[in-house]
Amino acid sequence: MFDSKIRPLIDPVLNAQGQVIARAGISANQVTLLGLALGLLSAVMITCGLFALALLPLLLSRLADGLDGAVARASEPSDFGGYLDITCDFLFYGAVPLAFVLADPAQNAVAGAFLLMTFYVNGTSFLGYAVLAEKHKMKSDARGVKTLYFTGGLLEGAETIGFFVLLCLLPQWFAPMAWVFGTLCLVTAGSRVLLALRVFHRG
Repeated sequence: MFDSKIRPLIDPVLNAQGQVIARAGISANQVTLLGLALGLLSAVMITCGLFALALLPLLLSRLADGLDGAVARASEPSDFGGYLDITCDFLFYGAVPLAFVLADPAQNAVAGAFLLMTFYVNGTSFLGYAVLAEKHKMKSDARGVKTLYFTGGLLEGAETIGFFVLLCLLPQWFAPMAWVFGTLCLVTAGSRVLLALRVFHRG
């Protein structure tokens, strides 16, 4: 919901830093993998109950996720780079809820399973729409220049990161927040399906 509003504010800064990183000989894929490593480190720390400390690698991971595209634009963008980026994103987004489940299975298992299921549905609706958008040669840069077509929705990257930050600050509230956020994920997926019906029904 907020991604398209945030991008014009952060893209100039990310692009400037991306040029510096590219000139240093660091590739976009290396930045992507660094971001994944930091995200998985955050998940391990959450599993160990180090919730507040996990915020630092979590936020650094998302900074790397923003920088990898900027580095790619400053050097040589590739389809594989976009593919690697989205794959690492989905791994990170699944690892954090799993970490909270492992940290307290008795309290968090059912809500965590529901949250992961809704992430799965929402991610499928996103990727399926991107495939059809590519087939119809649709273009959009409202959320930055991307390898895949990004559709908007109630919940996007900014909302998910904000949610993860709240979980780390208030881990005892994981279960109720997971039920609420998961429900909103289903609403987002449903709205995307309705959008696809309107745009692609006759395609």
